[in-house]
Amino acid sequence: MSSNDSIKKILTVAFALCIVCSVIVSTAAVILKPQQQANQELDRKRNILAAAGMLQEGASVDEQFAQIDTRVVDLRTGRFSTDVDATSYNQRAAAKDGSMSDALPSDNDPAKIIRREHYALVYLASTADGGIDKIILPVHGYGLWGQLYGFIALESDANTVAGLGFYEHKETPGLGGEVDNPRWKSLWPGKQVYNNGEVALRVLKGTVDPQAADASYQVDGLAGATLTTRGVSNLVQYWLGENGFEPFLQNLKTGDA
Repeated sequence: MSSNDSIKKILTVAFALCIVCSVIVSTAAVILKPQQQANQELDRKRNILAAAGMLQEGASVDEQFAQIDTRVVDLRTGRFSTDVDATSYNQRAAAKDGSMSDALPSDNDPAKIIRREHYALVYLASTADGGIDKIILPVHGYGLWGQLYGFIALESDANTVAGLGFYEHKETPGLGGEVDNPRWKSLWPGKQVYNNGEVALRVLKGTVDPQAADASYQVDGLAGATLTTRGVSNLVQYWLGENGFEPFLQNLKTGDA
């Protein structure tokens, strides 16, 4: 056999192996995609429940989530909307779509989200008699290395924080990554959002003086993570402010949502 024939044979076998491997990988991706999507959905539900302090370890997440009503809110009006389907709406994708979002001027974008989507998903936990127990809102904004994505939960008064949690971020472990620390997250429940109609809730650079008059509106900062601390404070203030969910929360309180 000539050297040319050997080279051709090697190339043929290599090409065939590439084809077979690509088919296997593609097939596996197609087969596994439904399971991956199911896992992502389960993780989303778990994070929503955890932010509201409602997650019970060991119990079925789907059963616990049955008491959560997922609704769509038009951020431009502060009212519920049926213009998009809550079960299929992708809020993150909408923020990148020019027809589904608005560009934000830099002087009105403290959270550095660049664009704000027209519609947002909100999650309402109900009481036994059908009333609202918790209001869980999606929030995101820039930290040190990238966007932090999470949920902030409010009590039925739409002013008292029930909890905060992030499910995706790029912050430095041990510093900004301490947003995942249960001790730090435990500082949020009971804090107040609005004071005289303005968002007063903020994360400090240092620690809160419990004797201070505005201590109920303040959360300890993250040690050694100034930019992450500032980012969390900015995103909370933006999404609970007039360009975020504040109009919706006011309408919800008056029954006009």
